[in-house]
Amino acid sequence: MNHALLLVDLQNDFCPNGALPVAQGDVTIEVANVAIAAAQKAGMPIIASQDWHPAHHLSFASNHPDAVVGECGELAGLAQIWWPVHCVQGTRGAEFHPRLHHQAFDAVIQKGTQPDIDSYSAFFDNGKRATTALDNLLRQRGITRLTIMGLATDYCVKFTVLDALALGYEVQIVEEGCRGVNLQPDDSEAALVDMVARGARRICLADFIATSANDSA
Repeated sequence: MNHALLLVDLQNDFCPNGALPVAQGDVTIEVANVAIAAAQKAGMPIIASQDWHPAHHLSFASNHPDAVVGECGELAGLAQIWWPVHCVQGTRGAEFHPRLHHQAFDAVIQKGTQPDIDSYSAFFDNGKRATTALDNLLRQRGITRLTIMGLATDYCVKFTVLDALALGYEVQIVEEGCRGVNLQPDDSEAALVDMVARGARRICLADFIATSANDSA
């Protein structure tokens, strides 16, 4: 099996009532559960990323005297959006959504653990100064194709997809399994257009179910 399902940051803080809620973020959970079931039936590896910040993470507006949530500043020499405190290690907000079938995960990749730089992608920090374990894990398992969905379309999904493409993976995105932050109203659609322009495919959940069934045949 050279195909894996990668679920991005399906955590409490990105869902309604969380610290950084994505509109309709919880809608992605049932989509992910259907995809998980299809992947299990096909014998496909299921991997999840998890935002896992220390409380003193410098992407948090509260850790800067003049930073305002949603505005842009600079961190580690890079443009940085200041975020509310979210997905702090060991807190309920950092846990996977309770309805998510996370017991099916073969591996969890934690990111955003370095306090002085943000990490949208499940592969690298934003400056590509350090890597997570994800690429090595996929290569050890002979994975060349990824189906990706999760939160949020315009940040962690987008940067994970773009890094996967740059690393040589074939990537498809399950649209109904994604929702965006949309600091600007069209950010999510612009992110999808960008991902497709770089080589990703936009698919629906039914497409994934069909292709995973073919993979297992």
